[in-house]
Amino acid sequence: MGSRSSFLLGGVLLLGACASAPEVRAPSAVTATDSVASKAADNALAMVGKPYRYGGSTPAGFDCSGLVQYSYRLVGVPLPRETHALRDRTRPVQARDLRRGDLLFFDEEGKKSSHVAIYLGTSRFIHAPSSGGRVRTDSLDLRHWRQHFVEARRV
Repeated sequence: MGSRSSFLLGGVLLLGACASAPEVRAPSAVTATDSVASKAADNALAMVGKPYRYGGSTPAGFDCSGLVQYSYRLVGVPLPRETHALRDRTRPVQARDLRRGDLLFFDEEGKKSSHVAIYLGTSRFIHAPSSGGRVRTDSLDLRHWRQHFVEARRV
């Protein structure tokens, strides 16, 4: 009977281990001081004129999220590569409270938050706009960008 109770106890412990799910943690948000975010914006500005390249995250070519990741990586802030992951790792900010280095998200071609840019101040932002294009600055005051703007988020 001793071996039977040991077997039962072992089975209960084994089942108990299966029943407890591992702890799943949400990705932690990253934070950057205003001066760090401003330096990231400066890094992006230094890339004006660099070519657009889908999946690119180096001066040889950038897509929109690659430019953001590269610019923040140079100031020691690791960010995810994909636009949706950038949204998940940053916190929302009201458009009236925008600061240099904040991220701007746009709906393009019917895709939710499919484009991201870095805010520069005075309604200006920098981004890698599209295939065949180059990294450039634009204004939130332009009709196209006003119509497609979704939200601002802070690193």
